[in-house]
Amino acid sequence: MNNPYETDELLHQYLAFHYGREYFGVKNYAVQCAHTALQLMANKPRKRALDLGCAVGRSTFELARGFDQVVGIDLSARFIEAAQELQSGETLKYFLRDEGELGRTVEARLQDHQLQSLASKVQFEQGDACNLPTNISGFDLVFAGNLIDRVAQPEAFLKDMAQRVVIGGLLIISSPYTLLEEYTPRNQWIGGYTTNGQVRSVLDGMQAALAPQFRLAQSPLNVPFVIRETARKFQHSVAEYTVWERLPT
Repeated sequence: MNNPYETDELLHQYLAFHYGREYFGVKNYAVQCAHTALQLMANKPRKRALDLGCAVGRSTFELARGFDQVVGIDLSARFIEAAQELQSGETLKYFLRDEGELGRTVEARLQDHQLQSLASKVQFEQGDACNLPTNISGFDLVFAGNLIDRVAQPEAFLKDMAQRVVIGGLLIISSPYTLLEEYTPRNQWIGGYTTNGQVRSVLDGMQAALAPQFRLAQSPLNVPFVIRETARKFQHSVAEYTVWERLPT
């Protein structure tokens, strides 16, 4: 399967999503998710954080405002390359499409968001969230933004998180649960269907997969976001933001 996240179109959309302007009064999603995570970690150790599905890196940089070290991992080589170029101080140019072939070139750079001083605290790596190396462990926080509905084996991914989060640490999962068989085979879905007449949501599936290593620490939050496709077409979604605390085993 060709990975759409390696195309110019998606790279440019995500640079705009992470570093561009806001629309319709909806705040920047990566910033909102990271700042909420920092608030939730206020009374916990904040040495190391892991940002899984980090895309072009905005949430990774924002988490570095409160952590000593943040590792950002994404499956897309082009997304990681873009994040590393920004980290090194480069200005990235991307195409903001208006209609058809019309549009304009826009620039993204860390200094526009007061992030340049945090670059030394961040590390980016290309990797598969479902096949992480054993040394990717010992994190006070793992944040997985818009990822659970894009991995091939969500249950296996969730069960693996106990190896990555320290006791008392947090696993935060934010997603609009856009379940598509092109990313997750139907037989691997953890929710979004009925079984024996009973509704099973993705939240139900996450609770089952994460127990008994994690507990749901608070009621889920709704976090809206907007992705601009063209001047007249936008994706307006609402992610469910769930917070899970790692329990002693």
